[in-house]
Amino acid sequence: MVGNLLLRGMLAGLLGGILVFVFAHVFGEPLVDAAIAFEEASAQAAGEAAEPEIVSRATQAGLGLFTGVMAYSIAVGGLFALAFAFVHGRVSNLSARGTSAVIAIFAYVAIVLVPAIKYPANPPAVGNADTIGVRTELFFLMIVVSLAALIAAVALSRRLSERFGLWNGAIIAGIAYLVFIVLVLYLLPPINEVPENFSAMVLWRFRTTTLAMHAILCATLGLGFGALAEKRLAAKGGQRSRPATALH
Repeated sequence: MVGNLLLRGMLAGLLGGILVFVFAHVFGEPLVDAAIAFEEASAQAAGEAAEPEIVSRATQAGLGLFTGVMAYSIAVGGLFALAFAFVHGRVSNLSARGTSAVIAIFAYVAIVLVPAIKYPANPPAVGNADTIGVRTELFFLMIVVSLAALIAAVALSRRLSERFGLWNGAIIAGIAYLVFIVLVLYLLPPINEVPENFSAMVLWRFRTTTLAMHAILCATLGLGFGALAEKRLAAKGGQRSRPATALH
């Protein structure tokens, strides 16, 4: 069963990857071009030599983008399916589609949205090459902390629901998660390496486009995988019921 769900998660990731690629190619690549043009103009104004282009922009925006997006989306789809296999029937009594949708929403909030509040995505020309290691470590630390806090909040909600009811327990746990995340956002060091004359519109559109790309992937996984998993689980239930029916 886990293997079948894993395959369906990867298929849903494949579909999500195609949608993300189309969106990124249409809306994201022009912003990358604008950022690269700014970077080249700044280097020229400073009298710096342009770096040699190892991979052409056409390849980066086409085959390179497609390969990266598809590999990422399929991998995320497989992880999504494993999370579903662990959660479904254990954490709640939701249907397969309901469980899939809830996982997708939680994943988007904890892994994408919350880390992006503190350390949003940046286009080329934004960021110091000397600090890329520190910035990467802080970003992944934010993801780990947010995801761990969400898991703890779900566990807290289950405990509180026994005493205060399902909705009240979920609300209290949600508030606890928000308070903890706000504290973490405050304590972690900020990073501001945006050049003074960089286009604010390009930066804003790039960051919102990045969030939209992840939203497309999460929505496709939540809805598409939920439908595929529901069919598989229904078929499995039907196969189990046939021998018992035949005995009557």
